[in-house]
Amino acid sequence: MHQITTLEALEALYQPQPAPASTVKVTDHITPHYAALIQASPFVALATVGPEGLDCSPRGDLPGFVRIADPRTLILPDRRGNNRIDSLRNVVRDPRVALLFLIPGSGTTFRVNGRAVLSVDPDLLASFAVDGKPLRTAMVVTVVEAYFQCARAIVRSGLWKPESQVDPKSLPTPGAMLAGVTAGEVGGETYDREWPDRAARTMW
Repeated sequence: MHQITTLEALEALYQPQPAPASTVKVTDHITPHYAALIQASPFVALATVGPEGLDCSPRGDLPGFVRIADPRTLILPDRRGNNRIDSLRNVVRDPRVALLFLIPGSGTTFRVNGRAVLSVDPDLLASFAVDGKPLRTAMVVTVVEAYFQCARAIVRSGLWKPESQVDPKSLPTPGAMLAGVTAGEVGGETYDREWPDRAARTMW
């Protein structure tokens, strides 16, 4: 197998060097234009790193759910999930995080690299409450790098085109996947049938 093993070989392969627009867009804070992207986004992929390796987890809520506390600080609410807390375990041990914001209908994505801590400040958690239910933790991210990504990946993938949408019925269900990896001990049709109601009751 042919491999790239040096930076020199890699950089020689990717010529010419990046145009100024690819580099000058990087800032160490959230500009007003960048703030508009965050406020329009209902979905972010959160990447973390820990002793066991890397993790990337989806985070979603109403547009603007990631709060801009100031130009150098973002606050990401930890909504209810499956309690695996893989991302949170990583942040406790290694503060490095990366965020990738998606905006439905837009080819532009937005990236933030930074360092995070988990807050249990009662007032902060209460400020994110939905239906009277406060958070258990909030992730406070100090911005190190922030920049928008060009639209090529979104354009190539046709991500937002109606004709690109996949019929969920053509995919294996969560219950089927669980049953497959547990030899039928967990999951199955009962899991799929009960999940919508369970999700509705535990959304917040």
